[in-house]
Amino acid sequence: MISKRKAVVGALIIIMFTTAISFTIGNFVSSPLGFGYAIPRGSYKQYEKFLSLKNYLMKNYYKELDEDKLIEGAIKGMFESIGDPYTIYMDADEYNNLMIRTQGIYGGIGVIVTPGDDGYVTVVSPIEDTPGERAGLITGDRILYVDDEAIFGEKLDYAVSLMKGNPGTEVRLSILREGKSEMFDVNIVREEIRLKTVRSEVMEKDIGYIRISMFDEQTARDFKEHLELLKKKNIKGVILDLRNNPGGLLDECVEIADEILGEQVIVYTEDRSGNRKVEKSDKKQLKLPIVVLVNKGSASASEILAGAIKDGKKGKVIGTTTFGKGLVQQVKPLTDGTGFKFTVSEYFTPNGTNIHGTGIEPDIVVELPEELDKELEIETYEDTQLKKAIEELRKEM
Repeated sequence: MISKRKAVVGALIIIMFTTAISFTIGNFVSSPLGFGYAIPRGSYKQYEKFLSLKNYLMKNYYKELDEDKLIEGAIKGMFESIGDPYTIYMDADEYNNLMIRTQGIYGGIGVIVTPGDDGYVTVVSPIEDTPGERAGLITGDRILYVDDEAIFGEKLDYAVSLMKGNPGTEVRLSILREGKSEMFDVNIVREEIRLKTVRSEVMEKDIGYIRISMFDEQTARDFKEHLELLKKKNIKGVILDLRNNPGGLLDECVEIADEILGEQVIVYTEDRSGNRKVEKSDKKQLKLPIVVLVNKGSASASEILAGAIKDGKKGKVIGTTTFGKGLVQQVKPLTDGTGFKFTVSEYFTPNGTNIHGTGIEPDIVVELPEELDKELEIETYEDTQLKKAIEELRKEM
């Protein structure tokens, strides 16, 4: 027997997203998911088709259907219809997994992926010192299958859930790589991924090297600690390595930029109405020359940091053109344990550049020459980008 209450709730769940911006208010409804939202007078007819089809399937499909699954599927379909791979609805498991990744601990292989333009799940970058990196996955790899199950970019969270799992278990990825004519398999043993997003060392006695692999809840704090330790070792310049950094939390990126830059704009965002939010740094700044390393695996928050340093002429950016993600998302939890992520604005570097789809062009372009080690059958390279960074930093020092 069909529950009329569930049917109405299903419709209202959809209405809450599509009418939230409307000010033609008829009645104000309190949602069981924690929202209050306005329903314009006469808008119910818009959703008559949805309700009619749902009810028809519930009555006439040859097997009994789960009404909750139909409603969840309708919500997912609504988000997918937008055509923005960064705007997604997450069930309870998917939302929980996102929160775990943001906090920095989860079981998996340690690879950041995105929906590619061709529809395949594409590697943005493997996270440093994780099974994915050690297995040889690289930026641009397309993952076609996980344990023989085909995956696609439009179902990114499901694909990620297949790659995650208990530490010690094995997963097989089928990879298509640019320059190789055939797909190949990579077997990876999952580990507990405890992200250490910042590491540092002293190079050539007086150069501080800081590597940031992504921006999670601990990154700004760790960056400050590493920077202070390097200063105590009397460094005379800093190399900031953002290569293969897929981004992360904007607030952490802004906090780090504030440590480096003087008083200037770090980044500004604009929403659909043209409302602008500007993030600025204070007068305090790093009194040392700095060089930034980037590549095509540098995305989102790492591009914001590199762009702020470049536009503010605080230091030179060296490497290759970055990934080009210039959109900002917010994550919203719902009271039933689900949640959604949606693009709220686009961001601009201090000079007003939107790098979405184009990336940041370095001040000095340096490619990494790759060579094939025939004995080990792996690609090796000399880090010419790091060498150039040291050379340019010496000029400033």
